[in-house]
Amino acid sequence: MMNFVVKTLANAGALGVAIWLLQDITLTGESTGKKALTLILVALVFGLVNVLVKPIVQLLTLPLFILTLGLITLVVNALMLLLTSWLAEQFDLSFHVEGFWTAVLGGLIISVVSWALNVVLPDGD
Repeated sequence: MMNFVVKTLANAGALGVAIWLLQDITLTGESTGKKALTLILVALVFGLVNVLVKPIVQLLTLPLFILTLGLITLVVNALMLLLTSWLAEQFDLSFHVEGFWTAVLGGLIISVVSWALNVVLPDGD
């Protein structure tokens, strides 16, 4: 359970950094508390997308992964971020990613920050 909480907080932090750095990734809300709650909910959706959908997409793109020496991972991460944006819209969460190239850069930022936070944060169960 602790591992789930830590990974969700790391995802929220990474999403927060991407929102802060890129003007085309937006999170809106009336107050700071509302924004924080939305960010946690979006991190949960992002985590679910990465657990449920990403392995299937990675399996289907395995030949491209080998052919591109792993660079297709940037595209897969961007697609997962765009799917998260679409799902957030369906759940009426005020999170939006504008465009594919923004999603590529956002996915790269989220990957790096999430990795760094997972190294620093404890992950015991």
